[in-house]
Amino acid sequence: MDQLSAMRAYRSIVESGSFTQAAERLGTTHTSVSRLLGQLEKHLGVRLLNRNSRGLTTTEAGAHYYRDCIDILERMDAAQQRLKDDPSLPSGVLRLSLPHAVGALELGQWLPGFAQRHPQIHLDISCDDRIVDLVKGGFDMAIRISGPLADSSLVARELAVSDRVLVAAPQYIAHHGLPRTTADFHNHQLLAYAGDGPTLQLTSHRGEVASVKAGDRLRLDSILSLHAAAMAGQGIAALTYLTVRQELAAGRLLRLLPQHHAGQRHYFAIYPHARQLTPKVRAFTEFMRAHYAAARQGNVV
Repeated sequence: MDQLSAMRAYRSIVESGSFTQAAERLGTTHTSVSRLLGQLEKHLGVRLLNRNSRGLTTTEAGAHYYRDCIDILERMDAAQQRLKDDPSLPSGVLRLSLPHAVGALELGQWLPGFAQRHPQIHLDISCDDRIVDLVKGGFDMAIRISGPLADSSLVARELAVSDRVLVAAPQYIAHHGLPRTTADFHNHQLLAYAGDGPTLQLTSHRGEVASVKAGDRLRLDSILSLHAAAMAGQGIAALTYLTVRQELAAGRLLRLLPQHHAGQRHYFAIYPHARQLTPKVRAFTEFMRAHYAAARQGNVV
């Protein structure tokens, strides 16, 4: 038995949830994958998977062995990649999971520079604001925007911290006037974002906090839609400065109450396993960290 091939087959079965999808991922047949699993279970002397009408689940032993497989296989892959790659020239396909703010609204800010600096890295990007399973999705890494991470099981590195700023389009201000204090918001349309709830907490540079009620005319559960509504002059939105900085610089959006912010958001690079990072993952992480540092200073990387 080729134990490494069997381990790869087992990992693919667990991550894809079926023999057929595992076979497609590995470029082989259902029969071959099933045979490898049978040989592996016989070699180990334990059942790794439970099979029933509802699908496949790992046994307790199988769950432990799956984690060991990941560690062993990815260490081997990393070792082989280090032998193949020039460490100064990261290469290969980098599969990323990004929130829409980074993968859509901010993409024009960072992609040209990254593509020019690392032409040998090919990006495969999936945008989703939901938390995805990096292992099952086959992602090398993810970027997430959130409050401070409380889950210590995540392997994460903070890339940046950004204030959420209040913005509106010039045509909205021309029609409704410019709010100068938080009390003025009762005369304005504050776009309601589902992630904030019915009120928004605004903090001044002196640390004073004011609670502002969101409007009821338009409620959105997508950052892309919130951004589009603000750009269309439909109201005032709270968005991270790093997301809207180019619109602010070009005058397509105006910052309101600059002495206040609506909380902060942390940008994290998330990795599926605590292992030595591959050159392509390290290259993207370092580039984005430098990009955000320059962006906060008004520069371009």
